[in-house]
Amino acid sequence: MTELEKFQELKQKVLLKYQEHHPFFQGTWKTFSSQDIQNLIGLIEEKCKQTISEKWIYTHLKPETNNKIPRKDMLNILSEFVGFSGWDEFTFEEKISESKKSKVSKKSKKWLFVLIIFLILSIFSIFLMIYKKEESKPKTIQLNNEYTNEKVNAEEVKVFEVKDSVKQELEIKEGKVQVSNNGNEKSKLVIQSPFYLPKTIVINPNGTTTEPPKRIDLKPDDYAMMLKAFMLSDIKDWQTRKEQLNKILSDNLEVIVMLKDDLGAEYFNKSEFSQKLIVPTASLKKMKIVEIKNDANDKIQFIRIKQE
Repeated sequence: MTELEKFQELKQKVLLKYQEHHPFFQGTWKTFSSQDIQNLIGLIEEKCKQTISEKWIYTHLKPETNNKIPRKDMLNILSEFVGFSGWDEFTFEEKISESKKSKVSKKSKKWLFVLIIFLILSIFSIFLMIYKKEESKPKTIQLNNEYTNEKVNAEEVKVFEVKDSVKQELEIKEGKVQVSNNGNEKSKLVIQSPFYLPKTIVINPNGTTTEPPKRIDLKPDDYAMMLKAFMLSDIKDWQTRKEQLNKILSDNLEVIVMLKDDLGAEYFNKSEFSQKLIVPTASLKKMKIVEIKNDANDKIQFIRIKQE
């Protein structure tokens, strides 16, 4: 604050001091009358034992703005009138007041800055927690037949989740499986079935976050699907079925039927197994294929069956 600004403030304090003695006056220096000037001169003489002329008041106090400050001895009188020992103390007190205001302002700004940073970090932490929670939720994958677009039979497919060489079978419900989704943890899904071609889905390759697919289409093994149909359907044209079986079954076919109640297993070659399919029985429909292997020509070479 400049000395002229401090003088303007001193003028306002003088005016307020005058109003303490003459509360009926509610104006400004511009409306300060001749009688008010006389009253002010009397108050200053009474309190400070000093005299200020009417002309001085007109010259320095009445104007709204001042181009220069008055002599210091006059400033001392006015400063004493408003409660200070002199102009030096008045300006010193003003500096202290300004310093306090400045410190308070800086302190407020500092706390405001700290508060803003705290709020930003809090909001970021909340969003991070929500994101991690959402990210760690198990993801559901639909398994469909690639050709028919229908969901797979849970009894005909096995899905394994492999992490760090640990293989865990996942439960299939209504053709859907749920897989964990733990950030950057590398894992893969291994899908096996006697009726579909095997499939492996890598999740988070090279440690980069990759969302598991929402749907996986499995390509059916045509010969395996035909064999399943033969075992479940009633015979209509045994000669046609015999010809079809000859096309899809390898001459070196081996069939292992695991009997119920751990009673052992039965072995069939191509001829024996074909005859069993050509002339189906009630027990045939209770057999469930659990494993199929093909030869180099893609014909079925090995079948493992579970008796239910």
